[in-house]
Amino acid sequence: MKKPSYVRWTLASLSAAIATLLAGCGSAPAPSASPTVAPAPPATGTQPVAPAPKLALPPKISTASNPRDYRRDAARHLYERNAERIYQGKLQPNLYAIGVLEVHLDRQGLVTGLHWMRAPKHAPEVVTEIERTVRAAAPFPPPSRLGRVTYTDTWLWDKSGQFQLDTLTEGQL
Repeated sequence: MKKPSYVRWTLASLSAAIATLLAGCGSAPAPSASPTVAPAPPATGTQPVAPAPKLALPPKISTASNPRDYRRDAARHLYERNAERIYQGKLQPNLYAIGVLEVHLDRQGLVTGLHWMRAPKHAPEVVTEIERTVRAAAPFPPPSRLGRVTYTDTWLWDKSGQFQLDTLTEGQL
């Protein structure tokens, strides 16, 4: 029995759509070896193998409409860049250091200045490490609606060297 034409047409369209979707799910073909590049020598047990470098992803664009909202985007960005250094769970009641830092960013999310509103003067190594961490995390999410932005966050520093930001803190015991 022959199927009506609209059924054949529907089945053909559905088959084409599925084929298109499946074609998009495949992985990219492996790059072909260049004839001018010599193959790497085989690894032996005595040669250390270096881990692949960690590539930083470009920052997401922030759509925050004020510095307070931008602070949350910046805190998430710092957490992503420093995942192994974030203190998990509630912090101990007696923190090693607490600092309040004002960060100035340009339109591209690059750090143009840092200003301590409350520096942990008893722990100058923490001040240095926080400044290094902020600068290393640049570029931050570009503040698309704000242009340049200045935001402030409180750093809660544990004696282990791990931290939380007040914006995303899990609290204290």
